[in-house]
Amino acid sequence: MAVGSWRNTPYVVIQNVGATLMFRASLDADQPVRDAQDAEACLARMQAYPAVLAGELERMRQAASRGLIPPSFLLDKAVAQMQSALADASGGGGMVESLVRRARENGIAGNWEARARSIVTGPVSRALETQLAELQAQRTRASGDPGMGERPEGEAWYAWALRASTTTRMSPDEIHRMGLEQLEQIHGRMDPILKSLGYTQGTVGDRMTALAEDPRFRFAEGDAGRAEIMRFIEQRIEWIRAQMPRAFSTLVNPKLEVRRLPAAEEPGAPTAYGGSGSKDGLIPGKMWINLRTTDLHRRYDLPTLVHHETIPGHIWEGEYSNRQPLIRSILAFNAFSEGWALYAEQLADELGAYDENPAWRLGYLQSQAFRACRLVVDTGLHRKRWTREQSIRFFMERNGNKREEVESEVDRYCSWPGQACGYKVGHSEIVRQRSRAQAAMGAAFDLREFDTAVVQGGNAPLDVLARNVDRYIARRR
Repeated sequence: MAVGSWRNTPYVVIQNVGATLMFRASLDADQPVRDAQDAEACLARMQAYPAVLAGELERMRQAASRGLIPPSFLLDKAVAQMQSALADASGGGGMVESLVRRARENGIAGNWEARARSIVTGPVSRALETQLAELQAQRTRASGDPGMGERPEGEAWYAWALRASTTTRMSPDEIHRMGLEQLEQIHGRMDPILKSLGYTQGTVGDRMTALAEDPRFRFAEGDAGRAEIMRFIEQRIEWIRAQMPRAFSTLVNPKLEVRRLPAAEEPGAPTAYGGSGSKDGLIPGKMWINLRTTDLHRRYDLPTLVHHETIPGHIWEGEYSNRQPLIRSILAFNAFSEGWALYAEQLADELGAYDENPAWRLGYLQSQAFRACRLVVDTGLHRKRWTREQSIRFFMERNGNKREEVESEVDRYCSWPGQACGYKVGHSEIVRQRSRAQAAMGAAFDLREFDTAVVQGGNAPLDVLARNVDRYIARRR
């Protein structure tokens, strides 16, 4: 599997994959500019950027020569994003502004603007132009077929992608059935909450669709609503931090920031994502929130999103992984990472995050059901040859998700086959291991010690997780 298994993608540059999307955000968020040496390092990274783009271009052409052309609707998004990136670079744009602004704020003297502008408007712009031309050329050859089943060696590729993303040997059909079964179970828990809120008629999906239009749970439009969302997130982080001694016997204290995604990345991005900070602790973990429209979020679903991305989810778990030896801290297994983040949502519920807000628990359950839908839709696209529209409608009709939310989700599954299956497969295994430990230890079971044993075992394949739990049980008996 690829190092960083969430990058097991057949497409080198597409709407949510590629250096163009990641470089500017990384340069601004992760490259400090505290002194002249840092500023020189920032320029050095800019100088290296065209070589990264050239390497991607070679891989794009190699894939295309084998007939591995992305779906046309993904290429349309990628072309628009590349055109925006090129327009920004041609005018000097954000990368230059970021360096100049931070150098000025820290009183770092130097000809930073002219030097950065010559790099960005010169070799960087030329490399972006070449990538754009390749994407446009591939668009003339592209079909609208969304799944790997329509591509060369697609069936074998998808089988490998599922193994890499779930660290199991579950077949597409097994995963599809698992998704349908868990969806029904979770909807069974949602039904009485919906009734308590006055939503009694129709399927769970119908009622969640109606709930999404309830003005009680919507944020204001525009910048006022964006500011409201950011305040809401910070309040939830403050609350959950205080609960961690109840869930872990060994605590960490992660630095974290909440940032809006760069505008150029938002159209192809999920509602949010997060990750831990640097191994040396100097760069904080970040929750990136998609605010292209406040309609992406509701008051009842945002709490769970926060717990998934920050504490006790990705940023919290990442602090333990950062304490591992170097190679272990670099490796990232999708089923563990995302399975843990779903388990973090469950922990938040068990710690009382939603006790006074039934609608918030409904949002948590819809989030879990959403991941069950992913099992169905990902395998539907790549194994059962579902259409893009069929996949979007499944989310909307069965789980009441908003079209604005799931269009980019489904497109993500088309560009990262298998990745979406790691979440619920990983979560189910962590819960299974907890039940096994409880049965083996009886009254001696301590949730805090179990949770700590899992995160201190490091980001690992699910069979390694099981052996870590074996050792935990043996030590405590």
